Amino acid sequence: MDKNKIANMIDHTVLKADTLKEDVILKCQEAKEYNFASVCINPTFVSLVNKELEGTPVKVCTVIGFPLGNNTAETKAFETKNAIKKGADEVDMVINIGAVKSEAWDVVREDISAVVKAAEGKAIVKVIIETCYLTQEEKRKVCKIAKEVGADFVKTSTGFGSGGATVEDITLMREVVGEKLGVKASGGVRSIEDAQAMIEAGATRIGASSGVKIIDGIEVTEGY
Repeated sequence: MDKNKIANMIDHTVLKADTLKEDVILKCQEAKEYNFASVCINPTFVSLVNKELEGTPVKVCTVIGFPLGNNTAETKAFETKNAIKKGADEVDMVINIGAVKSEAWDVVREDISAVVKAAEGKAIVKVIIETCYLTQEEKRKVCKIAKEVGADFVKTSTGFGSGGATVEDITLMREVVGEKLGVKASGGVRSIEDAQAMIEAGATRIGASSGVKIIDGIEVTEGY
């Protein structure tokens, strides 16, 4: 797979708490130049990114319940509707991790379903399962629920947890959701080789804050 095809699969990401307007505009410029899949930003920047990307194929992606996932389902649904209203094409939601660890599967299902319903076919929904905190069986159950309630993608990580994407997790997630759902590898993808390995394992989208460096072949030594 060539670099252009990999670039087309990258969500160009800037989610740090101290992100400036200028940082976001630069990400948009880079995304247009490299033809990345989307620019992924915190909800406060959705309107700005929608304006910056107008007339281009690059999508506006934002995050819901980020990064801890501990908002209520009702709050996540409101966030989703508000983001779509402001121009979001894709929403990456963080699951209720505590509910998973408590085996409160009805709560997990309600949580994901609330966002899927709020999107109402107007935005792609990616479900961040935060693999670093879950057992293999928990990963399987959450992926299965995400598929059952109509999510479009499952995603490994926020980039703010204790670990990021692994080939093993991508393989497992792809096995559970089958071929119709997307699988997003996010967190720790720092080189073109990393990206290729994730894609070969079944990823159809890559979340990275260093997309330009990855495509240009510049080694990234830290960050997600």
